[in-house]
Amino acid sequence: MLVRHAKSGWDNPLLADFDRPLSGRGENDAPEMAKRLVKKGLVPQYLVSSPALRAKTTAGIFAKQLKLPAPTYNAAIYEATYTTLLSVVNSFPDEYGFVALFGHNPGLSQLTYHLTGDLYDMPTCGIVLIELEADSWKMVSGDTGTIKYNDYPKNEQD
Repeated sequence: MLVRHAKSGWDNPLLADFDRPLSGRGENDAPEMAKRLVKKGLVPQYLVSSPALRAKTTAGIFAKQLKLPAPTYNAAIYEATYTTLLSVVNSFPDEYGFVALFGHNPGLSQLTYHLTGDLYDMPTCGIVLIELEADSWKMVSGDTGTIKYNDYPKNEQD
């Protein structure tokens, strides 16, 4: 499962991109999207996130709503290309069959396309569930997946 961070704020131009917090809309959207996953029975076993504040906060909100342990943070996810994100996926522990990765665009949209061949521009707090044809995370590569579910906050415009 790929999850783009919820809407972030641009209120303070002095903040570094890495330190941007969620906006009010983002703080509302993240728990709503996590609740939708619970209603559908789509609860990952393991969460891994970019350490950037907006992704970290989104992943933390999802963990709380999904009643999961705190996410693991991987610095490689921040500003990652799809090839870097694929390396992150390939390093997931095989003990988990259902993992959610929280990150940023354009990398997440590009990874979705690489894995499935389907164009999908992930809006903020968008979720895409990809079923993969692989017995190990190490075997995940291009065109090995199919989009099984996608959702996003319906007020999303970007």
